Amino acid sequence: MSSQPAGLTHLSASGEANMVDVGDKPATVREATAEGRVLMAPETLALILAGDAKKGDVLGTARIAGIMAAKRTHELIPLCHPLALSKVSVELTPDEALPGVVVTAMARVTGPTGVEMEALTAVSVACLTIYDMTKAVDRGMRIEGVRLLAKSGGRSGDFRAEG
Repeated sequence: MSSQPAGLTHLSASGEANMVDVGDKPATVREATAEGRVLMAPETLALILAGDAKKGDVLGTARIAGIMAAKRTHELIPLCHPLALSKVSVELTPDEALPGVVVTAMARVTGPTGVEMEALTAVSVACLTIYDMTKAVDRGMRIEGVRLLAKSGGRSGDFRAEG
C-alpha cells in the first residue's frame, strides 16, 4: 500500500496502524448516542422484569457495566484515545414486542476527538452483561442492531442514522 486509503485515519502512508495525532484539534463539546438490542424468550424478559434472575438485578448491573466500559474504551480498542468523559448514560428499555431489551447509551466529552467508540462500547458491554446474567435460562438470546444513532461536534460535523 503506497498511499493512505481515503477516509481511513488510523493507517500510515505505508498502511501501518497508528494512533491519530489530535493535539492540534480544538477541544469542542462532542456527544454520541448508540443503541443495541438483546432479543430473548418472553419468559426470560419476564424473569428480568420480576427481578428473579439468579445473578441479581440484570438491568441495574448492565447499566453500571455499560458506564464502566465507556470509561475504559481506550483499554479495549487499540488506537482509541483515553478521554475524560463528562457524561455517560445507559438506558435499558424492556420491549415485550421484541421480546427483549433495547439498550441506548450516550457519551459526552469536551475534547479534540469524538466519543462514538465510547457510546458503542457502553451498548455492547451492557448487552453482553444482560446475556451473561441470563444465559443459564436462555442460551438462544441474540445481541443485534448495535449501531451509532447520532454524533455531534467536531470537524466532520453532525450525523444522525436513518430509520
